[in-house]
Amino acid sequence: MLGDYRGLINIRSAAILTNAYVAGTVIGTNEGPSTYNQLIVYIDFTIGSLTDAQVKIEFSHDGTTYYQETFDSISSTTNTESLGVHKFAGTGKYRLAIPIKDNYIKISAIGTGTVTSSSMTIDAILGTV
Repeated sequence: MLGDYRGLINIRSAAILTNAYVAGTVIGTNEGPSTYNQLIVYIDFTIGSLTDAQVKIEFSHDGTTYYQETFDSISSTTNTESLGVHKFAGTGKYRLAIPIKDNYIKISAIGTGTVTSSSMTIDAILGTV
């Protein structure tokens, strides 16, 4: 239904980042992501002593095999696809809007550099536009 909305889903509670990707709570069949077409991700990031942080978003039809979000790079008549990550180089509250139609969504975060005093919270909303 147009304008349908699923309330806030906590993916990752506030915590210090690590130098390896750590997945948050997977959005799965309990939240019904396949019935929505829009994912809004809210990221509350404190950089602390990090150089930057990255967030990786993956999608699955079966909850086992995940496919990473891809980004385009167009040059002349060639569209090159690459595995995508969202990079954050400063403290802030960020919002990502991503089209979806998947049964499972996994969002992972990593810090680059010294993790001291860093923090990241990730929440999500599902909706139909």
